[in-house]
Amino acid sequence: GSLDIHVFADNNTFVIIQSQINTNGFLSVEEPKVESEYLGKMPASFGMIAVFLGDLDNSDGVGKVYYRQDSRPSMLLRTTDHISQAFPQDDEINPTHALIITWENVAAHGVPGRGDGLDRKRNTFQLVVASMASASYAILFYPREGLQYISTPVAGQSEPVHAGFSQGLVQAWYSWSSTQGPYYRIATDDEASVRQLSEETNSGRRGVWVYEIGTSPIFSSITPGQVTNLSPEEGIAGGQMEYPVVPEPPQPSYPEPTQPSYLEPIEPRYPEPVQPRYLEPVQPAQAKPPRYEPQTPQVVVVDEDDDLDVDVFAYNSETCSSNRQKCSSFADCKDYTNGYCCHCRPGFYGNGKDCVAEGKPQRMNGKVNGRVFVGNTPSPLEFSNNDLHSYVVANDGRAYVAISTIPAGLGPSLQPLSSLGGVIGWAFALEQPGYENGFSIIGGVFSRQAEVTFLPGNERLTIKQEFKGIDEHDHLVVSTELEGRLPEVPRGSTVQIDPYKEIYQYGSNLITSSSNRDYTVSLPDGSVQTKTYQWRQTITYQSCPNDEEVRAVQSTQQLSVDQIFVMYDSGNQLIRYAMSNKIGSIVSGPPEQNPCFTGRHGCDTNAACRPEEGIQFTCECSTGFTGDGRQCYDIDECREMTEICGSHAICNNQPGTFRCECMDSFQFASDGKTCVEVDRPIDHCQRGTNNCDIPERARCSYTGASAYICSCLSGFVGDGYTCQDVDECEQGRCHQDAVCYNSQGSFTCQCHPGFHGDGFQCTPEHEKTQCERDRESIQVSSNTGSFSFFRPRPAVSQYVPTCNQHGAYEPTQCHGSIGQCWCVDGNGQEIPNTRTGPGQRPLCIDQGVIPPPIGPTTRPDVSPVAPGTHLLFAQSGKIEHIPLDGYSMNKGEAKALLHLPDRVAIAVAYDCVEKMVYWTDITGPSISKASLEGGDTISLSPEGLAIDHLARLMFWTDSMKDRIEVAKLDGSQRHVLFDTDLVNPRPIVADPSYGYVRLYWADWNRDGPKIEMSNMDGTDRTVLVKDDLGLPNGLTYDPESQQLCWADAGTRKVQCMDPNGRNRRTIVEGIQYPFAIVSHGRNLYYTDWRREAVVAVDRTTDRETDEFLPQKRSRVYGIATTPTQCPQAYNYCSNNGGCSHLCLPRRGGFTCRCPDMVDGSCVERNL
Repeated sequence: GSLDIHVFADNNTFVIIQSQINTNGFLSVEEPKVESEYLGKMPASFGMIAVFLGDLDNSDGVGKVYYRQDSRPSMLLRTTDHISQAFPQDDEINPTHALIITWENVAAHGVPGRGDGLDRKRNTFQLVVASMASASYAILFYPREGLQYISTPVAGQSEPVHAGFSQGLVQAWYSWSSTQGPYYRIATDDEASVRQLSEETNSGRRGVWVYEIGTSPIFSSITPGQVTNLSPEEGIAGGQMEYPVVPEPPQPSYPEPTQPSYLEPIEPRYPEPVQPRYLEPVQPAQAKPPRYEPQTPQVVVVDEDDDLDVDVFAYNSETCSSNRQKCSSFADCKDYTNGYCCHCRPGFYGNGKDCVAEGKPQRMNGKVNGRVFVGNTPSPLEFSNNDLHSYVVANDGRAYVAISTIPAGLGPSLQPLSSLGGVIGWAFALEQPGYENGFSIIGGVFSRQAEVTFLPGNERLTIKQEFKGIDEHDHLVVSTELEGRLPEVPRGSTVQIDPYKEIYQYGSNLITSSSNRDYTVSLPDGSVQTKTYQWRQTITYQSCPNDEEVRAVQSTQQLSVDQIFVMYDSGNQLIRYAMSNKIGSIVSGPPEQNPCFTGRHGCDTNAACRPEEGIQFTCECSTGFTGDGRQCYDIDECREMTEICGSHAICNNQPGTFRCECMDSFQFASDGKTCVEVDRPIDHCQRGTNNCDIPERARCSYTGASAYICSCLSGFVGDGYTCQDVDECEQGRCHQDAVCYNSQGSFTCQCHPGFHGDGFQCTPEHEKTQCERDRESIQVSSNTGSFSFFRPRPAVSQYVPTCNQHGAYEPTQCHGSIGQCWCVDGNGQEIPNTRTGPGQRPLCIDQGVIPPPIGPTTRPDVSPVAPGTHLLFAQSGKIEHIPLDGYSMNKGEAKALLHLPDRVAIAVAYDCVEKMVYWTDITGPSISKASLEGGDTISLSPEGLAIDHLARLMFWTDSMKDRIEVAKLDGSQRHVLFDTDLVNPRPIVADPSYGYVRLYWADWNRDGPKIEMSNMDGTDRTVLVKDDLGLPNGLTYDPESQQLCWADAGTRKVQCMDPNGRNRRTIVEGIQYPFAIVSHGRNLYYTDWRREAVVAVDRTTDRETDEFLPQKRSRVYGIATTPTQCPQAYNYCSNNGGCSHLCLPRRGGFTCRCPDMVDGSCVERNL
């Protein structure tokens, strides 16, 4: 096919290049030559971008080529992410549009297969060409699970495929001859370089290659991406390259004239670290053709189990008038003699309570828990809340299933159990004439129990599944439990399951089936074992008992399953299954040859196939879609029917349907459709709409709902609505040697002459101290000597020393007339080099007070925790908080604190002085803050973040620039502390209290991870830990117990030690993938990427005690606590230490530092 591509040119204008997409894996910018002139040859004689150049075949209907041009913001944002990661030094990458090409499931031409083409080896790859106002880029995607083949036949020989860029032949200006123009090869002529396309990278992501292809009409200058190391996120679950099976209908498609079949617009699935993904396996080739053994259909009678609970959901004898909302929104309710029933409308199928559109692809999500013994192991492998995702192309019966976080000790042995998630294949199997799949009969609410017996070892496994219907996203929901023993399949082995047939017997609210299944295990040493297991399952459900028009259901139906693929991905701990499913008669014979019954119809994935006479058929778009059936596009009901949701509601369009959501301050009424205003409580105290006395005399206390209590302040008396002053002087509150002065709401006491004290306690004046004598002498000498009613006062320009309550010199003395301050010793003598100018005060230490000793404190489990403390943690797009009740997480009160759309907050820190939340954002990048008590965010660059609440400083790590910086809390006066010997710095914590005054940070450099510390001014940098570290992601310091703790995603441990590097101990081990950690009392709390949870650990018992799973399941990042009051501490920079700019504390003093960008004068010094 041909299309126009906009590419940036040298003269600062866009040029339009007529380009052609070739099914042989390349994009050409001129008319391509015959195959013999370019296959097996690189560079080519014409201009091209070769993604996977070889003799490829998509003529069998399985392989397809999709393409479109796209300028949607979401797509451009993903494209920018890939380019920015590959070229981290480039600024202002803003593509305006992109061309997206996908070669899906293409095979090598001429390679023999079984006959129907489904067992041939196939590859899927993509090309994105992005253009902007300064350059163009090419992004090449290859499957991260590996390429199925890396060579194709060329002239009778097997030649490696090619990848790269070629300008073709160019004509020299001085002659009529042509010479080879510039070219760039990604893969060379050896197969190893081709295999590396899916294993390596130049953009930090496995199998993703990014190139700047110049500022002239296409790739005159090729610059490869600069990041050849894989990012740490590549090592976690979900790293597989994913290609969506369902195209996005709103995008126009471009038919390819050389191919009679239609082309669907399809979008590549870019890796996104914070979003949940559906694991949809690409259909690969089987290891060898499956064995078809003759099988005689037989009906097996299975006794019913009296203990089975068949009451999944229950109808009652009420009528439709009060129960219509219990039916699906795509169903009609009908009254019968004994009650009502729900029936799906035309164009939909199901049991009436769950209905889905005919032909529409279906998804199933859920959780898997298990306790499984493998082989002869004495202890089981236990797992919980593992994600299960399944996807079915309903109009051809293909089903895909993926289960995440399966440990390597269990994954290989789960490969034979393809039916673990294959029940969705039965539920949406391709129906033969006169037969119905499971969902058509029983809907989406049912229970399934399967008993598996492996031969010859007689190992037994029980599978229990609860299907809970369709959720708000139109996905089926299932929970799965596994218990029992599996025969061991050695690591590195592959499993092939033979096609099988399974007979289902249908009774009243009960379905049973049983079968024997053969599978082949190919061991790493090349040997092959053939094994068998027996399968027996029971499905229970609740049909409508009131239906007087019950449709006839075949009492026995046969499920035929073939094209079975199983794989365990040990690197990402994923188990994948894929299979094709048909439901029909138990009588042997070839299936109906109409394409609707074989799945070979070519209808859009959002269309139903309608059989006609013979092999004729039509494609009809599913409800909610429009088109000719070959190409279907979503109908935007929200745009076409603007009043469809009614008042106070927002219409949310979704593929094939729409959803109404109530606006803020509204909620659905009992009918589930009408939005009514929420009766929200009003805090009249905060609003100022109460009738208490004025705030100077009374207090308003909010008591919940809309109630409040009025009470008089201290010093006033009354009912709170009217308060009168109390005359404390009448109550004799002052000392007998003092005089009392009453005032509104208060009073003062003043000792009589000759006495000193606060008026509540007065004692005869003591012998004056040196400070008092100096002060008195200056005041007396400054008087004229004449009689005065006023106390002595100094002359305007006279310095008067300041004494404390004990008569000693205040450590800080100031001269008000000249605006200078300085520090003095115990005798009032000025300490050299401490004098500051106007508007500044030095931080002076009281020479007569001994600093508190630094040492162990009482155990944290016996120290009471201040009330009102919360946990803050970051997720993609928001920061949430969890109230702490003592050390327990009050999970029911957890909610979002800040919503940050389109942002990825990483680190979180809290300033206890101003009650501000600070966070780093890698999409900016930026550091921002917001008040815990409400208000707008304030933008202030970043990964880890630490706050010094005493010196009013923040410290952060920058893993892109490999440095550590410091600045004021308002973001001003930035100064780089360290920019050497850093590779991947992430967490950073500060201990600003006098005694240590330390910074601690971790660098998760895979070649040399370490934890370091220094003074807060950057001096005395020391490596604290370097042994037995893997990926130290999280770091925290507890000043109460003086323990430095860290969470390591490499060693999978949480460990602690004292700040001097001694007494290192392991708190917990065997954790999954921790990211951040924080200390509070006796507990540690850490976030975990794989568990997508906040986990509590008790340091006194060395065990996990609790976990919090957010309502929105995605990766959790930084975590912090919000104490109700600041810890009692001080350092030399509490009042900026008299520095002109930055005051950075250190042990025993402080350092004045200038910011890296300074205007005017700045003085640096050490004190």
